[in-house]
Formats: sequence, structure tokens, C-alpha cells
Amino acid sequence: MRKEIVGIVVGGGPAPGINGVISAATIEAINEGKEVIGIVGGFNSLFDGRGEIFRTLTIEEVSRIHNRGGSILRTSRNYEGDARDKINTLLFTLKRFGIKYLIAIGGEGSLFMANWIRNETRDAIKVVHVPKTIDNDIPLPWGLSTFGYETARHVGVQLVTNLMEDARTMGRWYFITTMGRHAGHLALGIGKAAGATITLIPEEFPENKVPVSKVAAILAGSIVKRLAMDRDHGVAVMAEGLVEKLDIREEDLGQYDRDEMGRMRLSEIHLGEILKAAVRKILDRWNLKITVVDKDIGYELRAADPIPFDVEYTRNLGYGAIRFLLSGGSGSTIAAYLGHLTPVPFEDLVDPETGKAKIRPVDINSATYEVARKYMIRLEPQDFQGNNLPSLCDVLKARPEEFREVFAPAVS
Repeated sequence: MRKEIVGIVVGGGPAPGINGVISAATIEAINEGKEVIGIVGGFNSLFDGRGEIFRTLTIEEVSRIHNRGGSILRTSRNYEGDARDKINTLLFTLKRFGIKYLIAIGGEGSLFMANWIRNETRDAIKVVHVPKTIDNDIPLPWGLSTFGYETARHVGVQLVTNLMEDARTMGRWYFITTMGRHAGHLALGIGKAAGATITLIPEEFPENKVPVSKVAAILAGSIVKRLAMDRDHGVAVMAEGLVEKLDIREEDLGQYDRDEMGRMRLSEIHLGEILKAAVRKILDRWNLKITVVDKDIGYELRAADPIPFDVEYTRNLGYGAIRFLLSGGSGSTIAAYLGHLTPVPFEDLVDPETGKAKIRPVDINSATYEVARKYMIRLEPQDFQGNNLPSLCDVLKARPEEFREVFAPAVS
């Protein structure tokens, strides 16, 4: 009799640890008498119905890939419209090759697809999701991070620390943009751990559209406050999701591509450049000459070799995914907490109306955000009164009323 087949598919952008999940799941499945097939190229390959995408995995092939970045099965992003238009092709392809169990490794898009497949097949194909994204925005219980986040933060901290030293040596500022479309976890984690001067995330702006002048006032205020402390350098870390908050027209953003899901490819929109120009406009009012360099870091983080945390974490998740499937489970995301591997039902993670994954934003009312905020150098309400105001005005040779006029939005 032919062995039962476990399929593994990877969706979304790369994240450190993908190969660790593939490795652990493959080894455990084979040891339990199953055959493992890797689906090369992600969900898009399934939508195209290409048989050559199926690749038999062996223990020998995967036993030493757990500490390597990237994905031996590659990956792709998919648009939810593809699920509606091409789901029959996808399901036919899975059934044609006898896939009984499916492990979907990915973020919000892969969770959407895993839930869709489970519902469409009515559990004829048992499906489990393994949570992957360096953005850390899948709402796992107990505040658990998604795999890949810790490595991305670790590498990001190293890069930002180097730029902080360059800023000090050269007497300049860096405006650094990191990944994080929907949430600022990565930017805040990097900025907090590196000790960046200031970190800006979309969650601190509850309004739908934020004037560029307001964000520029925050950044320029940080520069002025540092100068009042006799420090002519600093680093600002910003989440790329701020772009979608800024009150600017798309046509003013210049030429950019859209990703496979039809969204603005935020990595191609120069947030740092936009804000650098706005800050320069403020500083030029008082002829204050400060060098600001804008820098994006993102792709450098996604395919890094995983740090030991993510190596161990993904081995747990890959093993847990197989144990869950072979016990008859389906329709859950695997979480590892306090030594236990716990399935979290899709129903707890997706919006029942849209089927899309819920987003976990940074809780700006939490103690952990409060700590990050307390150690930033930025204008505070008390800076507009008492002994603080004269020293800030002296930097610009500005009158107090002028200072308040320009910088009041920074603390509104």
C-alpha cells in the first residue's frame, strides 16, 4: 500500500527558520511511516496546477538545513482573489498527488489559504498552519512571537548599532525604515534593544491620516532636543507602515511596484526620504545645518540564518505540526508555550466575516511600550514650559511662540 502523504507549502515573504520547520516536520513524518512532498514555489504553484512542483523530501536531505536561512521550497505571495478564482485548480492538484495532510508555513496570507482549503475540503485534507512573519503581527495567544521575528530583530539591532556608531563618529542623523506593514513590533523591538534615539510606529497615531508636518515635527523636535543636550547625532527607527498613515496622495509617492496581493510595495516607497525633506524644511527655517541620511533595512533581515532561539522554536513547531495532524487534528495554528505544543483554532485567529487573519498591533498602553517610550529622546509636554523651553529655543535662536507654533503638533 502507498504511504499516506504529507505536503509542505511555504507562503509569504522569507523569514529565518522556515527550513527548521521543514526539517523537523519531514523527519517526524517519515519516522511515523509517512511520505513527505515539498511543494516548490508556494501557493502560486498550486494555483497553476504544475505537477513538477512536487518534490519528495528525505531525512538525509533535510537533516542539516535547520540552521540555514531562506527556504529550500522557495515561497511566493498570493492574492486572496486567486483563492476565489483558482481554488478548484489548487484542490485538484493536491488531490491528484494524494496529499492527505498539508502543512502551510506562513503569515496572514498563508493562514487565510489554510483556512480556505480546510473549509473547501471539509477536512478531507487535514490542514495545519505554522506561524511565520518577521512582522510578528499574527495574534498568537500569550503574546507569543511568530518565528523569524527574533532573528530579524537580532540582525536589525546589529545593523542599527553600527549606524548609531557611524552617526556619533560623523555627527549626523540616520532615519532608518524597517519592515512592518500593519504593525510596528519589529521597528519597536529593534529600536528598543539597540537604544535608538527615537522609534516611530503607526500605532501611536490613532487618526486615519497623519499630516506629514506632524511626524516631521516629532523628528525635528528630537534633533533639537539632542542638540540642547550637546549631542549632534542620533538615529530614528520607523516602521514602513507609517507610509499608509501619512496624509499624502499616492501619485506624490513616485513610481513603485505593487506586490502579488495588489498592495503598495512599501519597501520601494522612500519613507525616510519623504520625512527627511519635511524635517529639512523645518530646520531650514532657522538655518540649522544637520546631515540626515535615510536608510532602509528589511530584505537583509528576512533570509538571515536563524539564531538559536528560532532554530529551537521551529523544531518544536515542525514536530508539533505533525503530531497534531497525525492525531486527527485540522484547522489550527501550532503554538509553543511553557513547554507545551498547543493548537490554536483558526476561528480564534481569523475574522469570521472576511476570513482574513486578524492583526496584532503594538499595544501602546502596555508596560513594555511605556518602557520603550520612556527611553526615547523626543519632545514632551513639559518641554514647552519651565526651564526646558529656553534651552530648546536657544538651539534655534527662536522665540518661544515660534517654537510652540512649529513643534506643538509633536506632542498633540
